[in-house]
Amino acid sequence: MRRTGYIYDERYLRHDPGPRHPERPERLKAIHRNLQESDLLELVVPIRPYEAPLAWVERLHDPEYMQRLKEACAKGRPVFASLDCGICKATYDIALLAVGGVMAAVDAVMSDQVDNAFCAVRPPGHHAERNRAMGFCFFNNVALGAVYALEHYDLARVAIVDWDVHHGNGTQHLFESDPRVFYLSLHEDPESCYPGTGFHQEVGVGAGRGYTLNLAFPPRSGDQEYLEALRTEALPRLRQFAPQLVFISAGFDAHEKDPLAHEKLTREGYREITRLVLDLAQETAGGRVITVLEGGYNLEVLEECVEDHLRLLLGIPLDHF
Repeated sequence: MRRTGYIYDERYLRHDPGPRHPERPERLKAIHRNLQESDLLELVVPIRPYEAPLAWVERLHDPEYMQRLKEACAKGRPVFASLDCGICKATYDIALLAVGGVMAAVDAVMSDQVDNAFCAVRPPGHHAERNRAMGFCFFNNVALGAVYALEHYDLARVAIVDWDVHHGNGTQHLFESDPRVFYLSLHEDPESCYPGTGFHQEVGVGAGRGYTLNLAFPPRSGDQEYLEALRTEALPRLRQFAPQLVFISAGFDAHEKDPLAHEKLTREGYREITRLVLDLAQETAGGRVITVLEGGYNLEVLEECVEDHLRLLLGIPLDHF
């Protein structure tokens, strides 16, 4: 069995985006409760998050933007930047704690305390741009974790595999000129789904050209379409890139029962996608994988898919798809 780190803290529940908001504290409550009931918490290595140092967050986010968010939270404003970005007085601090959760996972993996890690953090991050909050996201957790791994641990190549149903516009834009980061996104067609970015022809710019791969799927695409594209187009590119560490932006909102999109992935499909990415990481990165929670808004689906994902990180056999 592999040593899997688990990053969770009840303080993540303090971020309250407002009543009836899809990205609600109950998401983490459901995940954590289910892992307790399934006895998986007895098998993981608990890792305590810390508040990310501002100097690291400023690697990718504009300090003036960060100050505006801090002030908006301190004043008790209900939203920041757009109506979907609900905030409360605790949001700024908890967003820093989410970034620090991913950094703590990087520390644990890179120091060989664990083999891989799952970050049950919120608010999510992959829509956050350098100076703009979007899509429930304020600081780009996975992107900041990647920069931390590259610069603090002197890595040369990391990959980010983003299977949230919504394209990770922020992650792509933050790294589109950086050849150290291969960004792969599997998402619903941007013409039918938020945020309207992530077309196949978006491949990076300058020195980063060729290190962005967008696989966009028509509405109602399911397991077969996702797995074929991953096997035939994405994985060969990732093997050629040979990342030394693999991050996963894990949104489970492409599931057929999720309310915020139109795709038809199943629980079994998510299992196989996870297996394929873990196999890739084993080939090129010594199995070093850090998963960061993004979307997923049907609580029952979220519980099931995260449980499966954690079992696979631990190396517990599941029925093959």
